This record gives sequence, C-alpha cells and structure tokens, in this order.
Amino acid sequence: MEKPSALLTRFQEHLDGLDYPRKPEGLYDPVRYALSLGGKRMRPLLLLMACNVYREDVEVAMDLACGLELFHNYTLLHDDVMDRADIRRGMPTVHRKWDGNTAILSGDVMAFLAYRFVRRVPDDCLGDVLAVVDKAFVEVMEGQQHDMDFEKRNDVTEEEYMEMIRLKTSVLPAAALQLGAIVGGAHESDAMALYSFGLKMGLAFQLQDDLLDVYGDPKVFGKRIGGDILCNKKTYLYIKARLLADDECNAELDRWASYGDDKAAEKISGVTAVYDRLGVRGHCEHRIEALFAEAMECLEGMEVPAGRLAPLKEYVAGMMNRKL
Repeated sequence: MEKPSALLTRFQEHLDGLDYPRKPEGLYDPVRYALSLGGKRMRPLLLLMACNVYREDVEVAMDLACGLELFHNYTLLHDDVMDRADIRRGMPTVHRKWDGNTAILSGDVMAFLAYRFVRRVPDDCLGDVLAVVDKAFVEVMEGQQHDMDFEKRNDVTEEEYMEMIRLKTSVLPAAALQLGAIVGGAHESDAMALYSFGLKMGLAFQLQDDLLDVYGDPKVFGKRIGGDILCNKKTYLYIKARLLADDECNAELDRWASYGDDKAAEKISGVTAVYDRLGVRGHCEHRIEALFAEAMECLEGMEVPAGRLAPLKEYVAGMMNRKL
C-alpha cells in the first residue's frame, strides 16, 4: 500500500496535468487559480486510499478523484459568492480576484468538467460510479439550499442542522470512500461501510469547521475568523447557543444578528462573548468526539485485514486533530 503522502503527490501531479481547455482565458484562468490554491485534497485522497485498500495500483481511480475535486472546488466558488467571502485558503476568492459573474461561470464549467473525468472509469463499474456520483452531487445542492433557508430562520433545530450538513458536507467524502472501494473491487457491504464511515467523519469535520470559524487561528484555518457570524449562519454553535440561552441572551443574539458588515469586528466579538458565557464550545467539542468514535465503529467487521485500513484510520485521526 502507498503512504497518503505518496498518493497525494501522485494525485497532484495528475490534477496539474488534466487535459481541459485553456481558452478562453477568462473562463479557464479562474479554474486553474482555484485548483492552484491547494487545500487538503481530502476527498480525492480518501477515494484513492479506499481504492488502495483493495488494489495496489490506484491509477485506475485518478481521473475519478480529479472529477470529485473539480466538483468540490466548483461548490467553493459558488459558496464564496453566496457567503461574500473574501479569503479562501489564505488567498483572495475568485469573485474578489475577478468578479462574481466570472466565479459563477468558471464554477459552472468546473461542474461539467467534473463529469467528464468521473466517467473515465472501467466500463464494468461505470454504472455504479455514476449512480453514486449523481446522488451525491444532487444532495450537496440540497444541503446548500437548506443552509440558505436557515439564514432566514431563528428556530432551526439541532436535528435539522445535522441533516443539512450531512447533505452539504458529509455526502461527498462519504461518496469518495464508496467510489474508491467500488473501483478497487470491494464487496458491496465494504463499500457501504466506508460510506457510513465517511458520513460520520464528515459530520465531525463540519462541526470542527464551525468551531474553527469562531475559535481558530486564521493563519491555520486559511479563512477569516468569524465569517459564519457575519453571515448569520445557523451553525452548530449558534443553534446550541439559542437552546441554552435565556431571554436576555436570545435578545442579545437578535441584536447582533441585525448588525451589518460596517460593524463586523464588533459583531464577531459580541457573538463570541455570548458563546463563551453559554459554554457552547465544550458542547461542540463533545459532539465531535462522539461522531469520530461512531465513524471508527463503522469500519468494524469489514472483509479486509485490519492492517489495510490502518493508513485510512491514521489519516482521519490526524485530520481531526487540527489546532484550534
């Protein structure tokens, strides 16, 4: 089996050499820029690691992994427009470096390119691959719509929020693991176990992202701290705060929600202070730990030697230990 670092290097080389058009520059330069910003490449790496559990040579899955990464970055371009985000991975977002129309159009072409590369799998598994991809891609859009709808509501429940992030965030890493297993030749039960593992892990990762948006180091996080607060996002911390707050705290949260970007620093500081008083950080950390444990349980009983799952377990454990 290959080390995750070796798989990541091979993937990056493959991604850099993708054969997509170069003209018109106004359409494809932002695509290259977005892909050049890097990131953890978590989804393609999970796909390749899952494939590597069942076969030594993962080259057969490289284009599929690239398709998933293109789709993921397409969603980021559009998310940044909708969230009015200035920074992505420590660099200006596409709509800031160019403009909103460019970000939308370049994002659109990334989605279609994603399908072009997803289809480059062996014919005997193409049907299964497309079924997983179609379901995952649609669910991501459904999750995004829920996220937008929640911005207009103050009564979002914890259960509704967890379902939203399952769709928006978790299904793609889960699908990546399932797809890697399919292309690798895994038994259906193993592929579904990896999918379930990915769902739980994705939920934990998103809650950690919520936490880092408030309490993280911007140099490590790669984004402006407090972006969710500025956009009145109904994150796990916000929803938990509403549940724990008395009338006075709820009124204070309502007041901060009415503030605009002209009072950004004051708004971020004020909402964070409410979170601190209510102890929502500890609640979030506890839920993350529970989800991580549930994810690991999903791998029990798989029809592969435990040693072949060790690199995947170690990678996910390391990923969840990000500095706050």
